[in-house]
Amino acid sequence: MNKNKAPYLVLILLLVGLVGLFYFNGGAINKVPDITVSTIHGEKIALSTLNGKPALITFWATDCPGCIKEIPHLKAIHADYTAKGVPIIAIAMKHDRPDHVIAMADAKKLPYKIALDPMGEAAQAFGNVRLTPTTFLIAPDSSIVMHKLGVFNEKKMRQQLDSLLTES
Repeated sequence: MNKNKAPYLVLILLLVGLVGLFYFNGGAINKVPDITVSTIHGEKIALSTLNGKPALITFWATDCPGCIKEIPHLKAIHADYTAKGVPIIAIAMKHDRPDHVIAMADAKKLPYKIALDPMGEAAQAFGNVRLTPTTFLIAPDSSIVMHKLGVFNEKKMRQQLDSLLTES
């Protein structure tokens, strides 16, 4: 390769990488959007009602290996933090058929709230989530204090939850 063209090639690759990062990671948001999601049991949850307590919201899919790997972490956190008022809401991506979501929730005995997003409105409201798992840790003031693409670290998540609980 011509040495004069190498810097341009590097610049082009960086630009393509940045565009890809923004496309797949969605837009940055810093507050929980004022939307309502519906669970697989027909319950409507207005995310505005989460104000005043920490919450965990994760976008997932039944065909996502990372999401399945994350389930034991979510179940353990649910077991330890639900009595402390920390809700977990797992929102299935729009491409996931509701019958698949319900079957997996039953098969894995998921104890936390499972919501459907058939039109992709929740994913769009959270900055256009496209990849799973994508997890948001919500502070009591409804600010987003963590946005994690990929499987989260359970120990770090517990530390952040404990910190938010002592602050509130």
